[in-house]
This record gives sequence, structure tokens and C-alpha cells, in this order.
Amino acid sequence: MENKKLWGGRFGQGAAEILDKFNASLPFDKKLYKQDILGSQTHAKMLAHCGILTHEEAQKICVGLEQIKSEIEQGSFEFVLSDEDIHMAVEKRLTQLIGEVGKKLHTARSRNDQVALDFRLFVLDSNRNLRALLLELIATLLEIAKPHTQSILPGMTHLQHAQPVNFGFLMCAYANMFMRDFERLESSYKRNNFCPLGAAALAGTPYATDRFFTAKALGFTAPTLNATDSVSDRDFALDFLYECSMIAMHISRLAEELVLWSSYEFRFITLSDAYSTGSSIMPQKKNPDVPELLRGKSGRVYGNLLSLLVVMKGLPLAYNKDTQEDKEGVFDSFETLELSLRILKDTLKTMSIHTDSMLKACKRGHLSATDLADFLVQNCNIPFREAHHITGKAVAYAESLGKDLSELSVEELCSVDSLIPQTAHQSLDLEKSMNSRNSYGGTSTEATKAQIASIEAWWNCALAALQNSAPLDSTTPYKES
Repeated sequence: MENKKLWGGRFGQGAAEILDKFNASLPFDKKLYKQDILGSQTHAKMLAHCGILTHEEAQKICVGLEQIKSEIEQGSFEFVLSDEDIHMAVEKRLTQLIGEVGKKLHTARSRNDQVALDFRLFVLDSNRNLRALLLELIATLLEIAKPHTQSILPGMTHLQHAQPVNFGFLMCAYANMFMRDFERLESSYKRNNFCPLGAAALAGTPYATDRFFTAKALGFTAPTLNATDSVSDRDFALDFLYECSMIAMHISRLAEELVLWSSYEFRFITLSDAYSTGSSIMPQKKNPDVPELLRGKSGRVYGNLLSLLVVMKGLPLAYNKDTQEDKEGVFDSFETLELSLRILKDTLKTMSIHTDSMLKACKRGHLSATDLADFLVQNCNIPFREAHHITGKAVAYAESLGKDLSELSVEELCSVDSLIPQTAHQSLDLEKSMNSRNSYGGTSTEATKAQIASIEAWWNCALAALQNSAPLDSTTPYKES
């Protein structure tokens, strides 16, 4: 049986059927058809620019590739497993459409640099998309924060009541996490925005090509520097998977808060019916399945990062077939996060916030204890350790009365220790306690409003930067250079 593969000239017989199934990446890398067609059109233009193809040949190739793109998008393109991958499928169809000229497209390139280009373009596009979704989420957190800079609730450490904070302050905390995620993506975009096309199989090409032409046309900063590194590098994908893992972790942390806050024990929020589910047996149940799923999906994203790290850890230079395992995890992580960021934003926008329950919770846990100790230090010249001890006695006394520390009368407070003056009672007020923390980055209403203003200024700069890195829309008609 003759080998009819495009690469099959030196083979005396065809591939086993099971090899086609095992070897082919077409079932998943067909997602890269836009990137593959764009890269091929740009390569053809570069070959014409350098005199390797005529302008007529390049134009014919570009038009044929545009037709293939339309066929794929209209669902009429036939994907055949024996074509192995999207590159071969497109090239075979191109030759069917335009004849022998189609066979000239692969001049001065290899599937090695072709797939490196396609995959890098996909990752960079996905990077931009996630940054845009992060900005939408951060804007939502700011919308929630603004009217709640005076909404007091217990701030916690060890999941125990600690000090009073405002709800807007907590929304700003999560906004800061997602801001760092945006900046990580922005940094790796700049670091990886270099074009591998033209590296060929591993050592460059003997043709007089112009890699700077290709890089510029595709919107890259420049060509990659070393041909062997270009075809074997998957750092850009690992960067992206790490960044996805960080985003998933931050989503999971916020999701955990939503699960806790929506419980009857907290009742700080109520999730919209549109983003909740019921029980098959308990009619009263309203389950926080969206945040639970968001929390759970972090595991699969982490797994995709670890999977590619293991694939890459022992590979020698240059290209190895092992790296065919690089794409599915990236596709999955991107699609998981794209959906997760959208549904998290919608869940936050539609939830109800119960400030009365938050304030009621502040009457448990003696949140103003630190304020009493600080008052004794600042106003009575008592060493902090002694003030700490006196405050501990006051807390124990309040508990013996079945009260929160903030609920003690002046007389009750002063009876704890002779060193406590009547003026110390003012330090127990929860609102004053929250607003006393007016240091930079603190939880006071004033400090929280300043944080919101800073995040808004950052957001405007981030949006402008994102718009300046807009991707090439799609393929463009052939023009002679």
C-alpha cells in the first residue's frame, strides 16, 4: 500500500490505521484554523516580497486560503483524520482548489515553526481575551464596593471574628488580586510576543527570507532570536497556564466567600435564583452551585499546568512529538476560565447584600477589643502587653454577662480594672473602630474610597493598554508590498 501522506515520499507503505488515530492532532488542533490560515497568508506574502514566489502566485494562495476559511466556518470543510493536523488539512485542500501553486506555500517553512506560530497566536489572543474579562470583573467589584464603604461586617483571621471592616474594603481586596492577574498576563504577553515563523524545522532556512517582514505583518514585536529554541519552546504556553492557575485560585477564594456568606450561619448575601440550584429531595434548599463549581474548577486548571510541565521536563532540543500534548490543556484552561469569569461577574452583579445581617454579626466576637487595648496604650501610658491583658479581662467579663464587648455600659467597662477611664468606652463603638483604621490601605471609609479611586485610575490605564495591543482581526486581502 503506497503512502499517500504529504510527507510520505520516502515511505514504502502506508500508515497503520491505529497510527492515524494515535498520531493525529486534527480532532483538537482544528481550533487553530484561523491562526493557521493567517500565518500561511502572511508567509505567502513574505515569499512574494522576497521574490521566492511571484505576486500572482501569492495572491492565488491567499485567495484560496480565504475560501478554505469560509468553508470551515460554514461547516462544509471535510476534516479527514489521515491528514493528521490542521496544517496538512489546509494545505491539501489548498492544492485541490488552486492546483500546483498550492504546493509552493510550504517553501522555507516547516510544520515545526508553523505550529509554533499558530499556537503562540492562539495563546496571545487568549491572553487578551482573559485580560478583557478580568477588567469586566474588576469593574463589577468596584460597582459593589462604592455604595458599601460604610457597610460594617466582621473582618476575619483564621475564619474567626477579628476587627470590623467595611464590605467595600473586601471587594477592593479581591479587585487587587485580579489586578495582579491582569498584570501577569500583560507581562507575559510582552515577553512572548515574538514570531517563530521562519525558523523552519530547527536551523533556519537556506532561502533568502525576511522574518522581520512576517513578524511585523502579524503584529509581533520581532522574530524570535534562535531557530532551535523557536520550535521547541513552549514557555509561552506554560506562562499562560500558570497565569490561568493563579486566576482560578483567586476565583476559588472569592467563590468560597460566596458559599460562606450565603449560608444561614452568615446570611450576608443571597445569590440570585438565576445563579442557584435546588435539591432533588429537599424542597427548601437553595444551593450555591455556581460558586462551588467555580471553586472546583481550579483543580482541572492546576492539572493542565502540571501536565505540560511534566511533558516538557525531559525534552532535548529541538522539536519532539511530545509537544503535541501541549494544546488540549491550554484550550481547556482558557475555555474554563472564560466561562468562569463571565458567570462570576454575573453572579456578583445579581446577588443581594444584607448589611443588617453584617452589622448584627459584628456584635459577636468582640471586634473592638484591639481598639480598647490601643486606647489604653495611647491615652493612659500603659504598655501594650499590660493593655492586652486588661482588655482580655474585659472580654471575659462581657462573656460572663452574655454580651459583646461593644455592648458593655460605661460602668460595666470601668468595673473591670481601675486603670480603665470612662473615656475608654468610646473606643468600643464599631463604626469608630472601623474608621480609626485610616492608614494607607486601611479599612476606614475614607481609606476605602481612596483605594477605589486608585483602582479606577489603574483600570483606565489597563483598558488603554489592552486596546493598544488589539489583535489582527482576521485575514486581509492580498496586497503587493
